[in-house]
Amino acid sequence: MLTNIMYVTVYVTDQDRALEFYTEGLGLEKRIDYPGPESRFLTVGVAGSPVEIVLWSGQPLGERPSGDPGPLFLESDDLRKDFEVLRRRGVTFDQPEPEDYPFGVRIEAVDPDGNRISLRQQRRR
Repeated sequence: MLTNIMYVTVYVTDQDRALEFYTEGLGLEKRIDYPGPESRFLTVGVAGSPVEIVLWSGQPLGERPSGDPGPLFLESDDLRKDFEVLRRRGVTFDQPEPEDYPFGVRIEAVDPDGNRISLRQQRRR
């Protein structure tokens, strides 16, 4: 039986630049950085979460149409507050402010390779 999501892959053109964005910009922690015989295996994750994001060197997905969610969803318990912190760190967003939607609050961040990172806060019940 399946028990957990291990990895989600985000394709990047420069792993060092991506590592800086995901750790210093979004505040994730570096987990694995293994040079490997064929390619570098590099992961980051949210502190305390078992899920890891693989920053894989390769052709990025590129820009997606506005409103199309990215390959990665990160959850916040106070997205408006986190948005201000991330913006001060230099993170780029697709809109000037988070927006309310039927299930909570949302905004899309964009990494240096054009990958969209969906940031969400679920509506409190």
